[in-house]
Amino acid sequence: MKALILVGGFGTRLRPLTLTLPKPLVEFANKPMILHQIEHLAKAGVRDIVLAVNYRPEIMVAVLKQYEEKFNVKITFSVETEPLGTAGPLALAREILGKDDSCFFVLNSDVICDYPFDKLATFHKAHGGEGTIIVTKVDDPSKYGVVVNHANSSKIERFVEKPQTFISNKINAGIYVLNPSVLDRIELKPTSIEKEVFPFIAEDGQLHTFDLEGFWMDVGQPKDFLIGTCLYLSHLAKNQPEMLASPSCDYVHKGNVLVDPSAKIGKDCRIGPNVVIGPNCVIGDGVRLQRCVILEGAVVKDFAWVHSSIIGWHSSLGRWSRVEGNSVLGDDVTIKDEIYVNGGSILPHKSIAANITEPQIIM
Repeated sequence: MKALILVGGFGTRLRPLTLTLPKPLVEFANKPMILHQIEHLAKAGVRDIVLAVNYRPEIMVAVLKQYEEKFNVKITFSVETEPLGTAGPLALAREILGKDDSCFFVLNSDVICDYPFDKLATFHKAHGGEGTIIVTKVDDPSKYGVVVNHANSSKIERFVEKPQTFISNKINAGIYVLNPSVLDRIELKPTSIEKEVFPFIAEDGQLHTFDLEGFWMDVGQPKDFLIGTCLYLSHLAKNQPEMLASPSCDYVHKGNVLVDPSAKIGKDCRIGPNVVIGPNCVIGDGVRLQRCVILEGAVVKDFAWVHSSIIGWHSSLGRWSRVEGNSVLGDDVTIKDEIYVNGGSILPHKSIAANITEPQIIM
């Protein structure tokens, strides 16, 4: 089997983290985002993985080479000279995706879920249509484009953009399995698969939905990255509790805490719920962490408080500092002692010595 991962461009929504690393290499739950996908694809028997990129592939090439050997997959970079949207990259990678009759997966690089690739492929082959879209149910469909099925069928009738009255609560989850024949519907130019390809496949009665069980999140921006982290940690708590810090640990407060073994944690800390601490982090005494991500090499000094925020690599939070409100610290940011940061998006290598009381970008 084959797969194409849509990596795309600059990762602007996840800045300032993506000023240091391309988005697929930013760690989600202590593992590069894209590695979650590669592991699951390899497990489902995928041997050819194409990454559709138009920005800084050279950094990813070096990192992903090691995954080729580890997971016995071939990773090819398909580099766009101009952004080709969500369908154009399929045409650009036609040589690999269409090299035989087997179907192929397509997925967005910032989608986190349980990736049911095996079940999806089995379902797709059973119905015999050209394509299958994974759908997930949402509470407020008016923010999304929704998918409407024919009555009592997995077959798609139509797509409706941001409906103001309820017609469906199923949305496209950004993961598909397609037959190579779909490539004949796509030209090598900037094209949207959602708007310019899928409606026509559906019109021909060839497009089906597969309902996703469990959690799902597009983690391409900080607020959603944190929501996705909470969902993923609670998934681990149910399915692989051994991955998490034991609830009996003296610092764990209300559970769902993922700590790299190389991190050091001081005395009298209260950590949790929903916290990820990366490799070589140093957490001082009396620190309070809740619903946050501390990336590799960061230092959180004594009695600091972090809530609903992402602390970038090798950053340092001073004693008694407080960081909250979906703040994101880039690489190597220093917050001085007793400083308050609320909703700050702070670019790499900055030093903050005055309070940030309102959400803002610090350049």
